[in-house]
Amino acid sequence: MDIQEQLKEVFGTLQHKRALIHHITNYVTVNDCANVVLAIGASPIMADELSEVEEMVSICDALVLNIGTANERTITSMLKAGKVANAKGIPVVLDPVGVGATSFRRQSVAKLMEAISFSVIRGNMAEIKTIAGLEAKSAGVDSLEEESNGAKIALTLSKKLGCVIAITGKIDIASDGVRSYALENGDVALTKLTGTGCMSSSLIGSFLGASNHALASAIAGILTMSIAGELADKSQGMGTFRTSLIDEISHMNVMSILDKSKISCIK
Repeated sequence: MDIQEQLKEVFGTLQHKRALIHHITNYVTVNDCANVVLAIGASPIMADELSEVEEMVSICDALVLNIGTANERTITSMLKAGKVANAKGIPVVLDPVGVGATSFRRQSVAKLMEAISFSVIRGNMAEIKTIAGLEAKSAGVDSLEEESNGAKIALTLSKKLGCVIAITGKIDIASDGVRSYALENGDVALTKLTGTGCMSSSLIGSFLGASNHALASAIAGILTMSIAGELADKSQGMGTFRTSLIDEISHMNVMSILDKSKISCIK
């Protein structure tokens, strides 16, 4: 099945299954993440209380872990939820926000990766290079890395970890260790709004919760955000753009994706 057919499948599945997506996530962007999940047709739950995460994840269809504002308590909750998700066959997405910025973040992601099997890891180039053990330049949570070798890094790391690696940037890359795709949609306005990466991870989780097809879900989530960014109103300023972005996501469907996507297989 080619990637276009897989995209049709994951969109179609999400239309018929209102997947419940458990988040332990970033309090800066949590509201927008919840809204894009609703906009695409899934249902969000944001719960990080240690005493309930096992029960909560057990009734959900996917788990999204985002370390953007993590602390010792929430990392413990992530570990607990992730282990239960793995035991029950529930797919897990990792968003390693700013992993290279501090030793706490590096150590926390190392703990998560040691204890949990992930279906998709999505980050910017600096975050993915850090996870791959490569030197990376960043400014807080923003990447300062060149992206020309992204396909090789994604492919190699995907093979090593046994999960889909998605690198978002000027050109987005998604690889399952066998097939790699370049996605060339998007708009510079997406870099001027807090949380578009976090929202992309939540969209990936939404598709993954409905279909459990990791590569197609990663591509569908990224394309949904990128194409919505192209279509959203940028004429009035970033506040209007934010609202319009969610509007465009709520209107997104597979025909829009297939018609507007700039996707190519990397040989």
